[in-house]
Amino acid sequence: MGGEYELNFSCMLKPYKRVLLKLSGEALMGNLGYGIDPGVVEGIAGEIAEVVALGVQVAVVVGGGNIFRGVKASASGMDRATADYIGMIATVMNSLTLQDSLERNGVQTRVQTAIAMQEVAEPYIRRRAIRHLEKGRVVIFGAGSGNPFFTTDTTAALRAAEIDAEVIFKATKVDGVYDADPQLNPNAKRYQSLTYGHVLAQDLRVMDSTAIALCKENNIPILVFDLTVRGNIRRAVIGESIGTLVGGFCEVS
Repeated sequence: MGGEYELNFSCMLKPYKRVLLKLSGEALMGNLGYGIDPGVVEGIAGEIAEVVALGVQVAVVVGGGNIFRGVKASASGMDRATADYIGMIATVMNSLTLQDSLERNGVQTRVQTAIAMQEVAEPYIRRRAIRHLEKGRVVIFGAGSGNPFFTTDTTAALRAAEIDAEVIFKATKVDGVYDADPQLNPNAKRYQSLTYGHVLAQDLRVMDSTAIALCKENNIPILVFDLTVRGNIRRAVIGESIGTLVGGFCEVS
């Protein structure tokens, strides 16, 4: 498991100072079939608050699949661009919900959106976002990239590059990247580390191919880990060996 695709995982383990956390909309849904589970959001907010207390700068990109999926609606006959814009609005709903929970945990938070919604959020301005982070505020990026046909995975890669994040934390419901679906194949093996090339060549679906290409071009590692395990965000930040690390400086040939 690895060979030419393996990385020197140990050389990447370090405490991070500025991270981008990518949350799927489904992560906020918990065990519900739809919508937002307040208890789950509160738990995530509490973990982010613990990380902020360590002095780590945290940005967040949230998906909207718990409320609306543009691709699925498009497949049912809706205009794709319209469907994607509705999905972007869904991400803002999730962003505001997370902001409320973070601020109840004592964390100053700003929501910035790629679509103007000045009554509820700031417009996305790169320099302002960085300044918020430097002041210890969590910045949540809503409304995706503001463009249809691009996923929130791609948005996460784009925003991470723009704010000079050291890593993207891809928080999921599994404990890393496997060579097969672990729910269908009990013999599936989890990768400890991967190159960007392997992810693309094997279509491992860590993030979409555009996001992976952006991360590769800007040398932004991606750490995939299980969000449902309490304390994993903190473990990731302080450099514990969890999940699967994609990319970085230490690829071996």
